[in-house]
Amino acid sequence: MIHRCRNRLRRALMQVAALCMLLGLTPAALADDALVDALRRGGLVVLVRHAVTVPGLGDPPQFRLGDCATQRNLSEAGREQARALGRWFRDQGISVGEVRSSRWCRCLDTATLAFGDTHPVSPWPPLDSFFEAREREPAATAAALAGLAEPVAGNRIWVTHQVNITALSGVFPASGEMVVMRPARTADGGWRLELLGRLHPA
Repeated sequence: MIHRCRNRLRRALMQVAALCMLLGLTPAALADDALVDALRRGGLVVLVRHAVTVPGLGDPPQFRLGDCATQRNLSEAGREQARALGRWFRDQGISVGEVRSSRWCRCLDTATLAFGDTHPVSPWPPLDSFFEAREREPAATAAALAGLAEPVAGNRIWVTHQVNITALSGVFPASGEMVVMRPARTADGGWRLELLGRLHPA
């Protein structure tokens, strides 16, 4: 009996694989389609790591918030990557309810190039980098999660840094990558984020 069930399951999996090959779909593509469908339904949080920057790690020693000339900024390839991200959202018909960004210029530029033509970009301190001040991580993460209490129609787009995204999701994203999360209530009435998947369309 068990042997027959295994054979049937194996045949079913082979049929699915053959159909995917016939349609030109990979398992990853199928997963992406489901994720895009979920985004079209709305109510999710999309954590976006800023687009590709000029070479470097962190920021120069003379870094000053609000002065882009003192920061590590987007490269020209990163600027195009950000524009492509916005085009992808529009082409997929995904509803955007809010766009919040770290106050770092590379994040603000990513958000503005992607969504600024159609949505206001709100600088938001809970998304600021704590790469150089890891002791800020618990407070920043808690403040970001507390922001979920405010109702939003559509999806929330949060453009931020690798360290922030990793703290919120456990994922180490590439530049320009999206980590899709579902807000959920905790037992004590707070908020948490559940990982749904990752997308890197641009």
